[in-house]
This record gives sequence, structure tokens and C-alpha cells, in this order.
Amino acid sequence: MGVHLPKWVWVGGGVLACVAGMVNAAGVLGFEHQALTHLTGTTTSLGAALAQGRALAALQLSAIAVAYVAGAALSGLIVQGRSLRLGRRYGAVLSIESALLFASVPLLHRQPMLGGLSAAMAMGLQNAMATTFSGSVLRTTHLTGMFTDLGIGLGHAVRGRDVPRRRILLSALVICGFLAGALLGALLYQHWGARMLYLPAALTGIAGGGYAIYRQLRPWRE
Repeated sequence: MGVHLPKWVWVGGGVLACVAGMVNAAGVLGFEHQALTHLTGTTTSLGAALAQGRALAALQLSAIAVAYVAGAALSGLIVQGRSLRLGRRYGAVLSIESALLFASVPLLHRQPMLGGLSAAMAMGLQNAMATTFSGSVLRTTHLTGMFTDLGIGLGHAVRGRDVPRRRILLSALVICGFLAGALLGALLYQHWGARMLYLPAALTGIAGGGYAIYRQLRPWRE
């Protein structure tokens, strides 16, 4: 049931969700206990900081949001498409994301705020790159939509209605990938600290380079 999902969507969704889980674990454990892959908690904390008159905290939280949006805007500028389609310039976006994550490691040691902004911008890039595929929303840096899709599928199953199995399986894949990344990131952070971000940086760099080579060898029509 549902649309056919190419292998590259399954693999890419799982890997990118794992990357986001690792980055978010680093943010929660090491960067002011702030999530870096989505802005719901950041916005809530910003509202609380404003209400309590904590100007510096409000400024820092606002900067995280601006960095995330800047990353999403850059992704939109490069990819120029609202739906996933093999052949678009995802390699360039992944390469920039990799560079931002690599840069965040020394920055987190010397200028923690700048390191957090670099990582947040990387996540904005990633989330804007993976938007939709065949009408199914595909987000890899936060899980609310994925859990919602699972809940909708359960409700349809209880009522005896057709369940979009591939959409549900894709949601489960992203959830499991993010959880695995968060678990791995937390374990690695205990031993390596912020240096564990070199792993997601390397993963996105390899993925970006591989995709760019594939795109050159096998050009696609836009």
C-alpha cells in the first residue's frame, strides 16, 4: 500500500535521522542542555527567558533559532525544490552540513556559543533538504510528525481502514534511526565530549561526496 519508496529514500532517511540524534545528544549533554535539531523547546525556553527578564539567555536562544532558519534558507537556495527527487543538489547541502559540524567541534571548546550556532545551522540545512516524498512528510531532525503518522496508522487499523504501510514503516525507520543516534551520541559523549561530532560530520561528508559523484556520473533532469 502507499507509494513505492526507492532504496535511497530508506537509506538516506535512516542515516540522516541517526546523524540528527547524535547532534541533538551533544546539544542536550554539552551545549547549555539545548536541543539543536528542532526549535520547539528553544522557542519555549525563549518565552520563559523573556518572561523572567533574562536578556542574555533570550539573546542566545534567539541566535540558535536564527542560525537554524539560516541553514534552512541556504538549503532552499541550493536545492530549490519542495519534494525529494534524485538528481537535485543534495550533495552540496550535505557537504556544507559536514563542514559546519566539523567546525562546531573546535568552536564548542573555544567559543561554545558559536559552536552551538554552527551545529544548529547544520541541522536547519538537513531538515530543509529532506522535506517531502510523494506527498509524505519526511523530517529527519525531529520526531513529532513521525509519531503522529504512527498514531494515525494505528487509528486507521482500529477502524479497519487501509493503512499506508510504507509511510508507517518510513516513520518507524526515522524514529529508530534518531533513537539509535541519540544513544550512540550519548555513549560517545561520555568518552570524547564534543569530539563525537566528528562522527556525524564524517557521515554527512561521505554521503555528500558520494552523492555528488553519483550525480555527475548519472545526470538527472531537473
